[in-house]
Amino acid sequence: MKIDSTTVQLVLAVAEEGSISRAADKLNLAVAAASRRISDLEAQCGTRIFQRVPHGIRITESGSKLLQHMRQIDSLILRLKDDADAISRGQDGRIIIGAPKTAIIQFLAPDIARVKRRHPGIAIQVVEENSKVVQQLLRDKIIDIGIYEKTSGFMPLEALDYRQDRLVLVYSRAHFHFHAEPVPLEEVLDIPLVTLGKGSAILAAVQRAYRSRGRQFQSSFVVSGFDTMLALVREGLGVGLMPPGVLEDFRLDPSLATSEIQGDWHERHYMLSSVDTNAQPLALRNVLNILLHSR
Repeated sequence: MKIDSTTVQLVLAVAEEGSISRAADKLNLAVAAASRRISDLEAQCGTRIFQRVPHGIRITESGSKLLQHMRQIDSLILRLKDDADAISRGQDGRIIIGAPKTAIIQFLAPDIARVKRRHPGIAIQVVEENSKVVQQLLRDKIIDIGIYEKTSGFMPLEALDYRQDRLVLVYSRAHFHFHAEPVPLEEVLDIPLVTLGKGSAILAAVQRAYRSRGRQFQSSFVVSGFDTMLALVREGLGVGLMPPGVLEDFRLDPSLATSEIQGDWHERHYMLSSVDTNAQPLALRNVLNILLHSR
């Protein structure tokens, strides 16, 4: 099978745009040439990748599987280009690290600053994803180092302890009141919660807590970021769950308050895994040494 980088980018663009013509415009290709590339690829694969629908194009089940490989190929091509660029600039290598936002804000950002101070020749790229996606990127060797929450682990990866944090309740003083002592789980389950969405370690922790009491978590407020969470919390629409280290980054205003949580269900343990990629070995060892010994 012959697939060039333009065809890879075209397939990804068609899947994203839902249209061959829009994808062709995006890549500065003639529509006829783009359509021919898709047809040739489908002929090589022996299956339809895209299905024509009234308002564009929809990817088929076979196409979805192929798309995963295309993303890997595109990432590898980009990596080769970036690595070559790093070498041409006289850098010692480039390391790609994947991690959830909470780990980046609290731990990884200062750790990377330490790497840059000690090894300024190493180029660092950070990919922000939730814990499950980070593991998938490790599996596909798209990233060199992955940081993910332990209870979200679902792949047999060799892992080392990285850092720990905990969740606290964040609430509007005008709408909620909690006593000074840590809030028990039963009380948490009886208040409206605002949490991060699918794939997040926070949502997984909440769902486990509910299941431990024979209940199912349902919320109208499942958000994609902490800024959105705080906006809803300020209006009294629910109580948020955030690590204190992240909350500090948002500069808590006087209308909001926090309470500790009783028990250990809200404690999180971050793991670090690395995989054998095309990264420069010495650069990888230097980065790992700082990440694992800078607590």
